[in-house]
This record gives sequence, C-alpha cells and structure tokens, in this order.
Amino acid sequence: GAAPAYVTADDSPEALAHAREQCRWFGGMVGNHVADLVARYGEHSAAVPDALTDYIKARQGYDYAHHGRSGNPDTQFVPDEIVDRFCVIGPVEKHIEKLNALRELGVDQFAVYDMHDAQEAVIDAYGREVIPVVNSR
Repeated sequence: GAAPAYVTADDSPEALAHAREQCRWFGGMVGNHVADLVARYGEHSAAVPDALTDYIKARQGYDYAHHGRSGNPDTQFVPDEIVDRFCVIGPVEKHIEKLNALRELGVDQFAVYDMHDAQEAVIDAYGREVIPVVNSR
C-alpha cells in the first residue's frame, strides 16, 4: 500500500483538520483513477464501491498541473471521509493501529507519501515510534 501519512501531536479537531488539508491532494489523485474506472466499468459495478463514485461527481475541471501537490486547488471536492479512508493521519497510535489493520488484511509493504509541511517530523516519528512497533509484531 502507499498513502500520505501525517503524524499529529494529538487528535484534536484542529490538528486533524490541518492534517487533512495537507493530505487532501491524494484524494484528488485517487479521484482521477476512480473516474477512469467508472468510465470503463460503469457507475454501479463491483469494481468501484459507491462510496467512491459518489464523491467524484463533485469533481470538475481537474488540472494535472497541480497533480500530486500539497495545496492542490483542485481538491476542494474531496470530502474528509475520503481523506481519512485513504490517508494515515492522527497521533502515532492511530498510525500503528491502521498499519496493523492493513497487515491483518495481507498488506506486507507500506510506502508513505511525505509531501506536506511536516516531512522531517513524520519521517522521525515513523523511524522512532511507528516502524519499531509495527515490525515487532
């Protein structure tokens, strides 16, 4: 799996809102792939969950010049639930919890996208606190 990760000091609404804004670009990127799948397989196919087809309806005028960038102006259409579903945000414990849940589902490799305003802090937190715990299982 690969997803943006943003480690927050706590799970206050302010901290999570900031983390979501920093990672919302990824939902825009996922939206492009979902739109391609919908175009290929139709809207209510087994290939694409409805939770995903619903949010891309709001997607207008996506500009690939902003693709994969934090602060992408074309990602306002991406709702918080999608950011929460596809990104790993929150305090260290939440990262450990989500990675362990993914491991239970059979994910054995995980790559972190670190394109946001806290790159070094996230890498440090993963190196010090997340990876050792997840690897010790």
